[in-house]
Amino acid sequence: MEQFEIREKTLGQILDETIAKYPDNDAVIYVDRDYRLTYKQFGAVVDDLARGLMALGVQHGEKVAVWSTNVPYWVALQFATAKIGAVLLTINTNYRKSELQYLLTQSECENLFIMDGFRDHDYVQTIFDIIPELKTQPRGKLQCESLPHLKRVMFLGVEKHRGMYSVPEIMAMKAMCTEQEYLERQQALSPHDVVNMQYTSGTTGFPKGVMLSHLNIGLNGYWIGRNQNFTSKDRLCLPVPLFHCFGCVLGVLAAVNHGAALVILESFSPVHVMASIDQEKCTALYGVPTMFLAVLEHKIFDKFDYSSLRTGIMAGSVCPAPLMRRVIEKMNMREITICYGLTEGSPVMTQTLCDESFERRTQTVGRHMPGIEVMVMDPETGEECPRGVQGEVVCRGYNVMKGYYNMPEATEKAVDPQGWLHSGDLGTMDEEGYVVITGRIKDMIIRGGENIYPREIEEFLYGMPAVQDVQVVGVPSRKYGEEVGAFIIPKEGCEVTPEDIRDFCRGQIAWHKVPRHIAFVTEYPMTASGKIQKFKLREMAGELFPEAMK
Repeated sequence: MEQFEIREKTLGQILDETIAKYPDNDAVIYVDRDYRLTYKQFGAVVDDLARGLMALGVQHGEKVAVWSTNVPYWVALQFATAKIGAVLLTINTNYRKSELQYLLTQSECENLFIMDGFRDHDYVQTIFDIIPELKTQPRGKLQCESLPHLKRVMFLGVEKHRGMYSVPEIMAMKAMCTEQEYLERQQALSPHDVVNMQYTSGTTGFPKGVMLSHLNIGLNGYWIGRNQNFTSKDRLCLPVPLFHCFGCVLGVLAAVNHGAALVILESFSPVHVMASIDQEKCTALYGVPTMFLAVLEHKIFDKFDYSSLRTGIMAGSVCPAPLMRRVIEKMNMREITICYGLTEGSPVMTQTLCDESFERRTQTVGRHMPGIEVMVMDPETGEECPRGVQGEVVCRGYNVMKGYYNMPEATEKAVDPQGWLHSGDLGTMDEEGYVVITGRIKDMIIRGGENIYPREIEEFLYGMPAVQDVQVVGVPSRKYGEEVGAFIIPKEGCEVTPEDIRDFCRGQIAWHKVPRHIAFVTEYPMTASGKIQKFKLREMAGELFPEAMK
């Protein structure tokens, strides 16, 4: 592996270096609308947008929130804000009115970009509901009673809306900001400045704004790409949300660091994924397991050519070995990798490598990334666990966040005095440093004093031929405190009963691990970034199995 070096650069410097090396290479492509920019063209869009934002008055350190799917101007905004020292604040596309108000208030956000809407949600109307002043006040001079920090609302597209500037209008304002002013702003930046704020999904408590620097995500992106052997000849199909670190760091920054092309989908569609791979001869594909499954099982899967594929990343939740094998064999992704981490870690702390064995790439999440220490810690003592012994996975290094915005107590809980970032995940590490994630501390089921780890039962049930997917959670029990509950998606065409599941388990795993409560479902509650929300499954379990509390 290449020797580690800190590479202290801003995101703007990273982009400019790539433009200088590969000006005529494809940078951003959207197959569904014939949108294509070379790195030189993309750089010009970024610079025009950045100077326009400066002309509007966006200052170094101001937050610029973006509430949008992966529309073409999204990635340009990511670098335009970075070049002028603003902080890109990414908003979950599934957020509704109250969640948006919370985020804009907690972050003290000064600027907001929106799109027209997503699925059945009209973003523009939601903004007018929250900020009625937009309809009556001059653009760019907003004074909002409920959001006193907010100065500007802008539209991430060409359409015009009351009280908002469109992207073409902002770019036209570049004439009001000189090249010298723009250059001086860039020269004043530090790689250690905060450049990105991502709000944790809020599966426990209120979402927290994770502050990440240029160094945090720029360097992490470099190594994520390096571990896939990315070069300027690679073409990455990116169907995951840009608001999540999977999209804007593992995707965008891994590609830009190495001059690779980004073939972006506005939102996930199996057909658009297949068409993009075939038409653009993509060499890499990212997705969560459910995305890969949706592609593999689509009725027109065989009509497309996947021979160009080589590598990519499967992440976001448990990556079952049978699915990995199908992806490798049927989609030609022989060098697919798995990443593990959390937003607070920029996000990746471990990654499997392209040339490692199938077993390593399916049964572990790899070893520590260069420049990052990873340890399995005893949650009780804070000491390192012996190899093979389960504890909490923690990491330390350049990737650890700057903290949670305006939440010092939460920051102290997440990052200990020795600098270790606590993941909240349970895992083991073998003698060679490979990490296996066994569950979450909060997901652990305690049945009558016995600790039960859901991941162990899930892995076992994946071996049942009739089971396509399984999620195990604790079900409240008056007698034992908690019992094991399993939510199972059966394979198409398979008829299976709760007793079939229990029969498969009996004698194969400890009796207290055999699911007492079983529900068959067609899908799981998910975050917009594709993570299964186990807390919602626990809520469902309480409703589905009321007899457990008798």
